[in-house]
Amino acid sequence: MKTKFLTLLFVLGLFICMLDTTIMNVSLPTISNALHVGLDNMSWALNVYLILFAALTIPLTRLAEVYGIQKGFLLGVILFGIGSIVSAAAPALNILLIGRAIQSIGAAIVFPLAMTLAIGLVNDDHRTGMIGILGITQGIAGALGPTIGGIVTQFLGWRWIFLINVPLVIIMLVLGMTYLTLKHEVQHKQRLDVWGAILSIIFLSSLSIGLIQGRVWGWYDWLTITCFSLSSVSFILFLIVEQRSVNPMVPLQLFKNRVFSISAVIIVLSNLFLVATTVILPTYFTSIAGFDALHASLLVAPISLAIFIFSPISGFAQAIIQPKWLLTMGFLIMTCGYLWLANGALVNQTQIILSGAMVGSGYGLIAGPILVIAAGSLHGKLLTASQSVTSVLRQVGAMLAVAIFITSLYGNLALSKKQSQSYAESSVSKLALPSEQKTAMIGKITHKSHDDHFIQTDTTALPRVISASIKDIETHTTVLLRSSFEKLYGISVPFLLMCAVLSLFLKEKQPS
Repeated sequence: MKTKFLTLLFVLGLFICMLDTTIMNVSLPTISNALHVGLDNMSWALNVYLILFAALTIPLTRLAEVYGIQKGFLLGVILFGIGSIVSAAAPALNILLIGRAIQSIGAAIVFPLAMTLAIGLVNDDHRTGMIGILGITQGIAGALGPTIGGIVTQFLGWRWIFLINVPLVIIMLVLGMTYLTLKHEVQHKQRLDVWGAILSIIFLSSLSIGLIQGRVWGWYDWLTITCFSLSSVSFILFLIVEQRSVNPMVPLQLFKNRVFSISAVIIVLSNLFLVATTVILPTYFTSIAGFDALHASLLVAPISLAIFIFSPISGFAQAIIQPKWLLTMGFLIMTCGYLWLANGALVNQTQIILSGAMVGSGYGLIAGPILVIAAGSLHGKLLTASQSVTSVLRQVGAMLAVAIFITSLYGNLALSKKQSQSYAESSVSKLALPSEQKTAMIGKITHKSHDDHFIQTDTTALPRVISASIKDIETHTTVLLRSSFEKLYGISVPFLLMCAVLSLFLKEKQPS
């Protein structure tokens, strides 16, 4: 019974950490309006969580090892709860950012320690099952974020997307105080790798800021170049320090193992392609298709549902099918989903639901097995280190998705809007109207196509010729804007196929 309650405790920890990486995605416009802040500034409420989560996970995990993993875990839970309350009560953006930062610090502690403690609950014979449960939880929570965020925002208000964490935190604290052996916990007193910690924070924070802000600043702007340069230099210095350290922040022998290294790449890429759907699709639904936040979140929900269904299937299937084949199958199914999204799925809600479900089911087959392979037969420090590294890699995958897909999307949209303007000018020029009226008409159409939310014009009161022309232009514009999204998924297909091939080079176990 104790093991079951502790498993629940650690699963809840993983769930809230991953949930809050994506729960704000659909709700950002609502929060922006409520706090009277532009979307560019409001996006930092998302960014600060991702940046600190990625940058602090490794050093805080090592610190917890020194003073007690169980105590560290509960401290992280408390910090996450405080951050959630501060975020919910925020009267302005600066307070919201402070709350999200506290949340993120808590998550950076809770996430890797929950993984380590949960795996430590079972013997090697039941390890695969436990890792599978943890992988399922991570995938479902991340994918559920936009859906839960949209529903909660619609019916309870945006502050409740943070307040829903509070009862979960209370349950976790009760379980932790009841079942964790805090008084008798073994502490590993050892010299901390201070320089390794500093360099890892500089490396991951500068990399995160560069990836997230590169589009805003410009990829060749001096700020972006400075971030990536600082990231590169600090990474090289980090490797040098870790090689010479007696108690390294990250044991580099992890990456000397081919299986763990390939697993690390697959973890990054699988999360990249998942986030590329859970972030990009809601943007299409609200900006182009004209759906509200609730409708958009419900259309993304099948992705989460499919992960929920297929992750347990992959867990059971590992008993009869080698994990690498499950990974390969998962990437191939995701490829089919992406192909569908690239070729007409966005015009029909049923097709959107089915293609999204394919992406989710593919990811579900990947989520559990990849963690099993990555952890292999690791124990002790190597196991703890592997969990902190893999949790960072998930965040890196999410940030890469934002950097690559959002940047590409904005570029595609800019080109589509130029093409739309040219088409509008050509169409209007053929109408038998005064030049002043033509100019005014083109101006209105162009302004509308450049708006954040493209909504079809009500032409019922206009003359038939003008109404027909506007409908034709706006239909053409909708097609162009939709193609901006479709191209992203089409370009991704070869890379998903490469992931499927890469998975074939994995084996189930690795030496410790």
